[in-house]
Amino acid sequence: MKLRERKPALLLIDIQKGFEDEDYWGGNRNNKDAEIKSGQILNQWRALNLPVFHIRHSSQNPNSKLHASHKGFEIHDSVKPISGEPVITKNVNSAFIGTDLKEQLDEQGINTLVIVGLTTNHCVSTTTRMAGNYGYHTILISDATATFDRMGINGEKYSSEIIHLTTLANLKDEFAEILDTDQLLRNI
Repeated sequence: MKLRERKPALLLIDIQKGFEDEDYWGGNRNNKDAEIKSGQILNQWRALNLPVFHIRHSSQNPNSKLHASHKGFEIHDSVKPISGEPVITKNVNSAFIGTDLKEQLDEQGINTLVIVGLTTNHCVSTTTRMAGNYGYHTILISDATATFDRMGINGEKYSSEIIHLTTLANLKDEFAEILDTDQLLRNI
């Protein structure tokens, strides 16, 4: 069965211009073409007339690159919404908390979610976990997500790639199926 026959929706999480400032988020971002890959998926999704949901983060911190007053709040040009595509604004890590995302998905009978976006270990992970807990068949696209280096509890530095791969390993099978862009596009 092709994915398009399983009532899927595409969630594009926090693909915002604010993430272009690598140093602000910890530096050494992995998957530097995640926005391009997300755009490729979005174009295929649109060609098949499948449901799309743009999720954007609205930080409550006025100094954040993702605060509504900052140009970084804007959705990245590679995945700009078009007329008719919902844009859901959240201010916590999960796209389901404080929004009507679940209601919109349920109203459309959607039971499969394909997730792309930023960052792997924050909003992508939290939304993926909740989607799995809600019972959606959840597919996370490994190369259409990205993250940054992180500092450990003792000041040690963890590379973005290790953070990314560890997050995917934690989500694999229990919360989501993990595919890359090519695998997804072959099976839509």
